[in-house]
Amino acid sequence: MENITSYIDTHKDRFIEELFELLRIPSISADPAYKNDMLKTADAIKASLEKAGCDTVEICETPGNPIVYGEKIIDPALPTVLVYGHYDVQPADPIELWTSGPFEPVIKKTDIHPEGAIFARGACDDKGQMYMHVKALEYMTVNDKLPCNIKFMIEGEEEVGSESLDWFVKRNQEKLQNDVILISDTGMISNQQPSITTGLRGLSYVEVEITGPNRDLHSGLYGGAVANPINVLSKMIGSLQDEDNRITIDGFYDNVEEISLEERAEMAKAPFNLEEYKKSIDLSDIHGEKGYTTNERNSIRPTLDVNGIWGGYTGEGAKTVIASKAYAKISMRLVPNQTPEEITEKFTKHFLKIAPKSVTVKITPHHGGHGYVTPTDNVGYKAAHKAYAKTFGVTPIPQKSGGSIPIVALFEQELKSKTILMGFGLDSDAIHSPNEHFGVFNYLKGIETIPYFFEYFTEMSK
Repeated sequence: MENITSYIDTHKDRFIEELFELLRIPSISADPAYKNDMLKTADAIKASLEKAGCDTVEICETPGNPIVYGEKIIDPALPTVLVYGHYDVQPADPIELWTSGPFEPVIKKTDIHPEGAIFARGACDDKGQMYMHVKALEYMTVNDKLPCNIKFMIEGEEEVGSESLDWFVKRNQEKLQNDVILISDTGMISNQQPSITTGLRGLSYVEVEITGPNRDLHSGLYGGAVANPINVLSKMIGSLQDEDNRITIDGFYDNVEEISLEERAEMAKAPFNLEEYKKSIDLSDIHGEKGYTTNERNSIRPTLDVNGIWGGYTGEGAKTVIASKAYAKISMRLVPNQTPEEITEKFTKHFLKIAPKSVTVKITPHHGGHGYVTPTDNVGYKAAHKAYAKTFGVTPIPQKSGGSIPIVALFEQELKSKTILMGFGLDSDAIHSPNEHFGVFNYLKGIETIPYFFEYFTEMSK
């Protein structure tokens, strides 16, 4: 019977190549043109779960992309861990900024990853992190080390709002019954200092459309006489934050949970180098809400960001027109006690109120989600804490994340179980950006750590 470190040493090249095979499939859920690739990826994951030791694996049809469900039940009396992950990825645009093909995975050395990192779309978010669990199961089944029951639910719409997952969970509560949910779709502080994500922000995502004249107009004949939707939209967006970078939407902060000075002091103990942070994204200075540190701004405070803005002529050369329409996509990250429904409604009312009469405004809500806080006194958190300490040799730090995984709140509501966020990525992994990557160290360390979570969770649940 092999221990986990020797098993990884023996099979690491295969583990990497198997992940490469998944990464080569462009499973982009936002673009219907990749529908066949979504199905191909689901098939590949089904085959991987079967080889890893699941007794039952099925591809479950949904109104959207299929969900891959697998399980290995060794004793109904033992605890059950439900592993969640997603196989869809973000679009790779802009392609020209990638230093290698987004769906042609390669290993390159970096300053942070001297042993190499896997560069490809989905390497960290979430194929690489999801596949750690598949390989951890393989180790546990091959070596008779699986101490409890395990279920997998791998979906294909996380990057576009997980609508079908909501549909699936509500219809399969008995199938998905569990004692804890385990997700690796977050990060940690560094390869030297692991951390466990204990909070996620919620999300409200809207698209706005500003219409002026009934057609594009000649900017010489009409310039100065009619409202330019692009100019108007720019001013409206600019007014959504004041000089202290606080959001000006009426009532936006009404339900914001104010974190105590004591908790802020605990957060400040996490290792953080501001100069390295600025250097990593090539900025000379930082920006954000007055009165808060960088780590507080990107985790415990709500935000508003324009994710895309367009209108008029953007092709080569010049075309002197006043565009009929202008558009923007806007996301707001939410903190505990804010709900996507509340914030979307407040944004809509405010944006309509500040629009001049010379234009019309259309607001289309897209996906949203509630925030989530994981208690640190439950068995799942304690098992994760002990597992990280075992493999890293360092006590992990609890840390709130600025990201959103909207389905975590859904899981608690529908399945009545807590979620543990065991992430192994780093902030520098460029998820959702060109040159996304995932350290080889991180990938293999995840495979090493996960079996200890199962061991400790089973022991502590007795």
